[in-house]
Amino acid sequence: MSARSARCGVVVAAAATLSALVGCGSTTTDSTSSTSQAASTAATTIDTQPPRTEQAPPAADGTVVEVSIAGGTVTPTKGQAQATVGKPIVLQVTSDVADQLHVHSVPEHTFDIEPRPDQAFEFSVDVPGQVDVELHDLNRTVVTIQVRP
Repeated sequence: MSARSARCGVVVAAAATLSALVGCGSTTTDSTSSTSQAASTAATTIDTQPPRTEQAPPAADGTVVEVSIAGGTVTPTKGQAQATVGKPIVLQVTSDVADQLHVHSVPEHTFDIEPRPDQAFEFSVDVPGQVDVELHDLNRTVVTIQVRP
């Protein structure tokens, strides 16, 4: 079962429990309306959440770099990070503009950034060394990752 399926199952179960509690505690006789409204709210929450570019959560021993792009300001800029060959590296991006991330590694990676929050781009590096992660349109080096064997 995928992480998304598990989350959806938990949300649906929570919505069902909430519906039952709302129906039991309600003084109105129309519990179907309360149940439908709660289920509709839960479905809306699931459906309106933007899809993540990469669904797999990072491994406990992976590297996560949080990136923010807002009003032309990039955070971090020229940051530093550590990683290990073959281990997941996740770039968590929130942006108000579209851009493209280039990862200069072996293998190379390119990710399209959309103007929205909560984007995750996961990759790994096969060759140790310094890996620059750059924004194409804003022409900034976000982070240099020192990848060790």
